[in-house]
Amino acid sequence: MNRTFGFTPRTGMALVEHLGSAEEVFGKDRETIETILGPHSKYASGITEKSVREAEDELTRLNDDGIIFTGFTENGYPAMLKECDDPPIGLYIRSCSPPEDLWKTPRSISIVGTRDVSSYGREWCRRIVSGLAAASDGRPSVVSGLALGTDICAHIAALEEGLPTIGVMATGPDIIYPYRHRNIAERMVQTPGCALITDYPPGTAPLAIHFLRRNRIIAGLGEATLLIESKLRGGGMMTARLAFSYSRDVYALPGRVDDVRSQGCNELLRTHVAEPVVSVNQLISDLKMGTPGRRKGVSLDGLLESRYAGRCAEDRIKDMSRILTVIRKNRGITIEELAHSTGIDHVRVVEMAGMLEIDGLISIDLLQRCSINAKFI
Repeated sequence: MNRTFGFTPRTGMALVEHLGSAEEVFGKDRETIETILGPHSKYASGITEKSVREAEDELTRLNDDGIIFTGFTENGYPAMLKECDDPPIGLYIRSCSPPEDLWKTPRSISIVGTRDVSSYGREWCRRIVSGLAAASDGRPSVVSGLALGTDICAHIAALEEGLPTIGVMATGPDIIYPYRHRNIAERMVQTPGCALITDYPPGTAPLAIHFLRRNRIIAGLGEATLLIESKLRGGGMMTARLAFSYSRDVYALPGRVDDVRSQGCNELLRTHVAEPVVSVNQLISDLKMGTPGRRKGVSLDGLLESRYAGRCAEDRIKDMSRILTVIRKNRGITIEELAHSTGIDHVRVVEMAGMLEIDGLISIDLLQRCSINAKFI
């Protein structure tokens, strides 16, 4: 059923409801199917005994590859998706946890946004996930799309904070896209409570239309959807609007009026589709996740001393401290600006910033903009 009606699940589900079961659907001859769906229906060619045998062969291959398929009526299918008006007929799941265990968390929060996420968006994505992990009543799973930018930032932050995270793929379960995220994807598969899911069969390529359809699953799985940054048009905006149409809570991170990456968020706030995120504590309160957790402030000097004493000379540790102090005060400062502000030689700044990034204290994007990782802010 999923292979035949994957792009039009409403039609497939209506046919099952009309005939009583999927077994009844595939027990009818072509004439009966065309009587119900209309003459020369494009679906008739998929409702055959051959299709059933092909599906059986696929299930065998999936089992060999550690991939599970769970249908709409099975226990491993998420209840949140059943509340939507266009849920997939089934899901392919890659996880070390049984499918029914993936949806036992008290709630799921979908976090989406632009691929071209700024240091501001990345920092707040980490802050929010860190806050969700520390809330007194919750520890939700984090749902996103495994894409560049905001999505992968949310997945990584969840893994670092010990939260389960679900990656909704726009490809078949056997294809990781983008390929550069394969290590994170594999880590998710091997972490209890985490998973990669998709409604596309094996071999499905990452076409643009697949990403647009994928967004309905991200929106459907989340009790609330949070948009970090987005242009006026984009996948994140579509996901947020879909979540709103499903009567789910939607939140958006406000941004500068003249920042194109915040125009989408600001538009959702202007049209009252989303509520603003003005602080992590406020968000936790709005989500009814109890009280915010208390995290002790981190002394950067103490942190550097504990990590680098014995590894680096004292003068290098002092230079690292100056670099971190400037980055903390100037989110998004570039390497070149950092060298100018600290008065440290450019080559030395590049070297030490690289060490700090490798050790997870800072992040450096493709434009060489630096920001302190959320847990050290």
